[in-house]
Amino acid sequence: MASFDLVSRIDEMELHNALKNTEKVISGRFDFKGSEAKAEYKEKDKLIEIRAEDEMKVKTVLDILRTNMGKRGIGFRGMKESPIENSGLKAKKLTLTLTTGFDKDAQKLVNRLIKESGFKGKSQYMDEKFRLESKSIDDLQTLYQFLKTHKDMTLELHIENMKR
Repeated sequence: MASFDLVSRIDEMELHNALKNTEKVISGRFDFKGSEAKAEYKEKDKLIEIRAEDEMKVKTVLDILRTNMGKRGIGFRGMKESPIENSGLKAKKLTLTLTTGFDKDAQKLVNRLIKESGFKGKSQYMDEKFRLESKSIDDLQTLYQFLKTHKDMTLELHIENMKR
């Protein structure tokens, strides 16, 4: 039987690389000369904090970060964006909260979507991942594409440990 593990996780090494590229782009842009704009990752809290002098610069840094993340294959579905808020005297701040793993609601959603898809196979949740098994690897790949592109899915999904 073919099987794979469905996980919800963001590759932190690629995220660090995207943040470093964002800093490099910011330091080289003329409109950011003398600016205190930056994007930093807080590993402990699993969030990215973007700070700048005004809303326009915060949005520009966010666009640069999203471009770099897209180039590195990091999706945006696993991120919750907060509104831009004041942060001190003349600074604005935006936080992107990274969601990884399956909480209770996400487990229910994945199970519901698997049933909706008409998947002919077996699925079980164990240790922060879903193990999906089927006789056909094509059915597994079709299910993965269905889950990944479904409008209700708010997590970034990846395949691990695929076996034929």
